[in-house]
Amino acid sequence: MIPFNKPCLTGKELRYMQEAVASGKLSGNGEFTHRCQTFMETRYGFRKCLLTTSGTDALEMAAMLCDLQPGDEVIVPSYTFVSTALAFIREGANIVFVDSSWQNPNMDATQLEGLITEHTKVIVPVHYAGVACDMDAIMALAERYNLLVVEDAAQAIDSTYRGKPLGSIGHLGCFSFHETKNITAGGEGGMLTINDERFLQRAEIIWEKGTNRAEFFRGMVNKYGWVDKGSSFLPAEINSAYLWAQLENLEKIQQRRIRLWETYDKELSPLTERGLFRKPDIPDFATNNAHMFYLVCRSLEERSRLIAYLRSRDILAVFHYLSLHKSDYYQAHSSLRPQLDACDNYADCLLRLPLYYDLEKQTVHQICSYIKEFYNEFIEDSLLGGR
Repeated sequence: MIPFNKPCLTGKELRYMQEAVASGKLSGNGEFTHRCQTFMETRYGFRKCLLTTSGTDALEMAAMLCDLQPGDEVIVPSYTFVSTALAFIREGANIVFVDSSWQNPNMDATQLEGLITEHTKVIVPVHYAGVACDMDAIMALAERYNLLVVEDAAQAIDSTYRGKPLGSIGHLGCFSFHETKNITAGGEGGMLTINDERFLQRAEIIWEKGTNRAEFFRGMVNKYGWVDKGSSFLPAEINSAYLWAQLENLEKIQQRRIRLWETYDKELSPLTERGLFRKPDIPDFATNNAHMFYLVCRSLEERSRLIAYLRSRDILAVFHYLSLHKSDYYQAHSSLRPQLDACDNYADCLLRLPLYYDLEKQTVHQICSYIKEFYNEFIEDSLLGGR
């Protein structure tokens, strides 16, 4: 079976993890944590980086920093992972869902202003598949209405918007190093980026379980104690060591993923030109970090049949998010029933193809040949609408 995903191994992960163990500093915020954070701050110009145990934890830290009050509203896309909304719900906010664009699954920035009320406090753009949202439009609205912007850049490592690294444009940014991402911290991991000086000190306190422990270790205070809310957000040092092995090879990993992505794109373009499905749209203002290659089929039934067809040939292709506004939880906790047609279309029709570092180019050609066979075989089939 050709898997949908397989984490990359650079060859130095175990060595660095052994070094972390030998150092006697395992609980986090040690040498490898500092290396990773410094790498990110230097390479991408983030003002401050804090590693976390997951992308979800990075979002929860960001939500805490937004200092939300009961009744405050946070605008998020419905086509996203549950953590994007859940982090703010845990802080007592009301979630307002915005539809996706028909060009790609990112939020439709043209709809945002109509959703802003006197209660709106935060906009959370999700850079789906590592492709940037329209950040100029979003940041202009944030400035006009005095809102905070938290970039959910979980999939967006090494991507930019008009030359600016994603995660560096909003007031805060959140990354994931889950095993399905381009680089991983050994299965789980994340990072919060702080781009606004107002949040620098408090972010570190929340990161250290609500204490000023980090200031104590830097000799800034003579003792530390409980000064704010927080949680256990620091990753173990062995996870940071694993991540460091990946960061050392980031360019190599990215170059290979991009070559594989471009192979899919070239092979499947003729089918796109025939109108059989849509493939990823990369706006002129965005770069492509090759996090994901997906198709948008013409119907749920067509997607289901294509998934089954590929599985019968030992290829695992999978769909992605279900619409959050139609989830059991949201339906039970909100009386709002927004109509988000583009979001629902992606939930029904988007299909992700295998893409990972160890995937061979020849295997990509084989996957594409099966997709072509599927459409040649079923193109006139009545179950596909006879198109």
